[in-house]
Amino acid sequence: MMFNLHKPSGPTSHDIVQRVRRITGERKVGHGGTLDPLAEGVLVIGVGRDSTKKLHELLKEAEKEYVATIELGKVSSTDDSEGLLQITGDAMIITKQQIESAINQFTGQIQQTPPRYSAIKIRGIPAYKLARKNADMDLGQRTVEIKKMDLIKFNPPFLTIKVTVSPGTYIRSLARDIGTYLGVGGYLKELTRTRVGDFNLGESISLEQLAKQFKMSNTNVNEG
Repeated sequence: MMFNLHKPSGPTSHDIVQRVRRITGERKVGHGGTLDPLAEGVLVIGVGRDSTKKLHELLKEAEKEYVATIELGKVSSTDDSEGLLQITGDAMIITKQQIESAINQFTGQIQQTPPRYSAIKIRGIPAYKLARKNADMDLGQRTVEIKKMDLIKFNPPFLTIKVTVSPGTYIRSLARDIGTYLGVGGYLKELTRTRVGDFNLGESISLEQLAKQFKMSNTNVNEG
C-alpha cells in the first residue's frame, strides 16, 4: 500500500512513519523523501515490505516541486527558521529586477553545497551531529538541477518562489545562495512540498483521514 500524506509543519518525517505504524499495525513502513520538521506537504508513505521497496524504485529519480518563502536580509545557522538568525543586510533595497536576475542565475544545472545541518554523512557521521559540536567539515558541492523557478510574490523582505527540482536538491541551500547572490543574505522561512513525481498535494490526505480509513476498513472486516 502507498499513501500520499500531507505532512503538517512540526513533526519529523520519522515521526510520521511512527504514527503510520501505529495506525496500520504494520512494522515495515517507509517514506519517499524526507521533509524537514518545519516543512509541510507531500510525504509519500509505503506500508509493507513490497510497497516500501517499490516506493524507493518509483521515486528515487522523481522530480519534486516546492513553494518556498525566503526572508532576505538575514541568515540562519541552519539555513531555515529553526536556527539562530543574524541580520546581514537591508532587504528593502532589493528590486524585482534583481530578483528576476537571481531566478535566471539559479535556473538549470547548478553547483550546490548542502546545509551543515543535514543528514549527509561525513566519515560515517551525519553532518548535523558534527554541526552541533561546531566541528569543521567539508560538505563539498554537488550538481543539482533547478528545472523551473517562478516568482510567486515579492514583498520585501519576503520572497516566495515555486520551484521544480531534481532529487537531492536542498531548498534551504537554494534560499541561502539566492540571498548571498543578492548581497544581503537569506534563509528559508517557510516550505511546502506540492509534488513528488506524480503525487500531488491536492490529492494528499491527512493522518487523521488515514486513521479514519483504516478504522472503517477494520470495522467492515469485523462486521463481515
